[in-house]
Amino acid sequence: MAKITVAEFEKKVLAMEEIVVIVRAPAGAQVDDYAYKRKATDGDSVTDWLERRIKPLVGDHQVAIVDGAYAQQPHGRTKLGTLRNGYSD
Repeated sequence: MAKITVAEFEKKVLAMEEIVVIVRAPAGAQVDDYAYKRKATDGDSVTDWLERRIKPLVGDHQVAIVDGAYAQQPHGRTKLGTLRNGYSD
């Protein structure tokens, strides 16, 4: 799988998923490409999405999800649709 920078990864996730993620990694670190063609369903939980789509691509790097208020990380059981809708408020 192709490697991309963490900044590129974060931009691709935002463009595809409409969710802000921050990967905590050293400058210049590379991760696997976010090559999904469709966004995850609104009914998926944050935890399920992280486990299935994000963590396998970023390896041991920590990932933070930023909610629409830019104040806290959403609870793991939060549905992606709820998270996405929070950005437009």
